[in-house]
Amino acid sequence: MIEIEGVAKQFGGIQAVHNCSFRMEPGQITGLIGPNGAGKTTLFNIIAGFIRPTAGHIILDGVDITGLPPQQLFHQGLVRTFQIPHEVGRMTVLENLMLVPAQQLGENLLISWFGWSRVKHQEQDLRQRAERVLERLKLIHLRDQLASTLSGGQKKLLELGRTMMTDAKVILLDEPAAGVNRTLLGDLATFIEDLNAERGCTFCIIEHDLDLISRLCDHVVVMAQGTVLTQGTMAQVKRDPTVREAYLGAMDLQDALPAPDPKQAVAQVKSVAPVKSVAQVESVDPSGGHRP
Repeated sequence: MIEIEGVAKQFGGIQAVHNCSFRMEPGQITGLIGPNGAGKTTLFNIIAGFIRPTAGHIILDGVDITGLPPQQLFHQGLVRTFQIPHEVGRMTVLENLMLVPAQQLGENLLISWFGWSRVKHQEQDLRQRAERVLERLKLIHLRDQLASTLSGGQKKLLELGRTMMTDAKVILLDEPAAGVNRTLLGDLATFIEDLNAERGCTFCIIEHDLDLISRLCDHVVVMAQGTVLTQGTMAQVKRDPTVREAYLGAMDLQDALPAPDPKQAVAQVKSVAPVKSVAQVESVDPSGGHRP
């Protein structure tokens, strides 16, 4: 279990995150949504140890991990991905996976000299493990290709594959759907579901694609203006009027709005003034003054 307790972060005079509290149960997939500038990425960076909070605590399985650096959190089973993938472009796809596991024997100079057979045996095991991950990601045909040549969606899959090369208990995903085509997005969603089912990993996902959130997440936390606005199932948060107000009618939540009354629509049409000329039509703002 991971608990967020009264977390706050201030940058100078800007309160980026204020008194955020929620918990992620073991094996739960939690969605973290909200308008741009809501404080989601700042909160992610606090949980992952990239920045220290001004106040509050992060508790992982009863242990206070607040402010621990990312490399220490990695050894405690908490990892994250980024909105922009951080692959090693000059290494192959396969090598990007093989370099992830900690405590590799080849990193020790003495063992490399005097225990070469052990090093080679571990390397073979890592290679086979990485190849199995690539097969599941449907990237095995690209194993010897430089990671820098992958498409944006393929890089997202590779980054998710790197988390599978760890013993992570908690995985934070920062906008995994951004820049991913629908075909690869389906593969990515299936991979997350399988990883969650097989390993019982706890996921927290920042995402603007609410269809993906609806498919994957057991629990959804909505942030706005740096704080938690509401939380619950996706159906519950979409019915919450404060959520609609926070999004200001954004297209992402259009399916949450009630269907219009046909009788009212007809009445509105009848009340529209007749058009007198083409010039009058061209002068009308097609957006109605609202953001598309």
